Amino acid sequence: MNDVSYSLKVFKQIGLLKPVAPHRLLGAGLQLAKWGPGLPSGVNAAAKRFPKQTAIIDDAGEITWSELAGQVNQLTQALKERGVEPGDSIAVLSRNHRYMIVAIVAVMQAGGRVLMLNTMASRSQLGELARREDASLVIVDQEFLEVAQDVDRSLVVLGWADDDAPDDLPSVASLMAGQPTSAHAKPSRHGQIIIFTSGTTGLPKGARREEPKDLKPLIAFFGAIPYRGNSTVVIAAPLFHSWGLINFAFGLSTAPTYVLRRKFSPQQVLQDVERYRAEVLVVVPLMMQRMIDLDPAVVEKADVSSLRITASSGSALAGDLANRYMDLFTDSVYNFYGATETGWVTIASPTDLREAPGTAGRPPFRTTVKILDPDGREVPQGETGVIHVGNDMPFGGYTDGNTKSFAEGLMHSGDVGYFDEDGRLFVSGRDDDMIVSGGENVFPRELEDALIDHPDITDVVVTGVPDQTFGQVLAAYVVVRDGASLSEDDVKQYAKTHVARFAVPGRLMFLDELPRNPTGKVMKRELPDFE
Repeated sequence: MNDVSYSLKVFKQIGLLKPVAPHRLLGAGLQLAKWGPGLPSGVNAAAKRFPKQTAIIDDAGEITWSELAGQVNQLTQALKERGVEPGDSIAVLSRNHRYMIVAIVAVMQAGGRVLMLNTMASRSQLGELARREDASLVIVDQEFLEVAQDVDRSLVVLGWADDDAPDDLPSVASLMAGQPTSAHAKPSRHGQIIIFTSGTTGLPKGARREEPKDLKPLIAFFGAIPYRGNSTVVIAAPLFHSWGLINFAFGLSTAPTYVLRRKFSPQQVLQDVERYRAEVLVVVPLMMQRMIDLDPAVVEKADVSSLRITASSGSALAGDLANRYMDLFTDSVYNFYGATETGWVTIASPTDLREAPGTAGRPPFRTTVKILDPDGREVPQGETGVIHVGNDMPFGGYTDGNTKSFAEGLMHSGDVGYFDEDGRLFVSGRDDDMIVSGGENVFPRELEDALIDHPDITDVVVTGVPDQTFGQVLAAYVVVRDGASLSEDDVKQYAKTHVARFAVPGRLMFLDELPRNPTGKVMKRELPDFE
């Protein structure tokens, strides 16, 4: 199938070729021509095509596409009146809800830079990032006011505000009140979103995400993850992270109904999928694990038969997690492997995950992935090397002026892996995670995948630590399932039957829980040291 035929097939699938009243289609087309691909055109085009359709269901209720676009215009006007100009940076520290959406789209309509901050940011991190990025406004949910104490109070605006919100602070809702809902002119500078890396080992770095120049990225994404037009999408993954945001942003072209909740609850997710007959659920792997761990009676009672897609990313799928999830719910897991900087690398379908558990999948449309050795030469199929990628989602570099390294025109992913004989990619781990233990190259991922499948282990992370005899050994931090009992010897004996001898943990520590961020990544700097 050539590129044109493939594109038309995807456009039909996501509803872009669905018959719509001519004046509505013209209105949507004018929005795309005005703003170019991106959030402002997506929201405004959806409002033109399906003005009365519910756009967002959240903890505040429901709002239509027409109402949402009107509120975005109201806040855009309010921001301009507060002196926001094209190029200004606006920090957003928010959970998933309508006011977050209104805020980021309005900032972009004003030509500003949206700084998407992690909800686990500390007081010092927020203060430092606001200063480093020269934020002229900080929009925070009321629950994060304590974290924003080092920010000039005159710069603070509340995103989600409760009934007891401080009287001296404006909110997104109060700023919108009384403002006109009329459209705004295109700013002199294109709006931009800065996604911050996870910061699992230090202060997060700001990564510029360039807006797509055309619709090719949509074709690649939806060609691999088969969204359909006007479906209901539950986004449980945090929107401040690139995975939640890309599903919201790209999803706009399908004019869906989004279900957003401020706090993740596995039981609430099942209720939302059942109540709204959701076709798509966007999660990080840890959320899938929490859904699996629900009371079997709760799972059995829930009707999630409408679920066609469980789109997962943000951290590695440990062990046989995807298949255990699909055995319990529906055969719907699409695993997206990529990063803030790279965009996508590969996407695994339910069939891929059934046939080759642990695979990261295959490169989608117009994506090139090569496995290179340290000298930049491509290695033979089956051999391990550094993963490099090129696609239509350009990385704009870090806000400190640095960027990623490239070889053969492809971006260095920071991961190592290999392709199997069927063209599926397998990721062994981070290139800087590899240790040399007794002369053997060892990656923590192999041991993690083995231990997480132990029936009495509910969570695990493995790192490398120094060792006088072997140079380095693997150290496992293990969380035991409630009611179960495991000894260090039990775990090591299990490991000996599932991994090579040099991958058996040389150190082991039991913890009540692992320090994870909202996307499920372990904050390794917060792990206790071995004495």
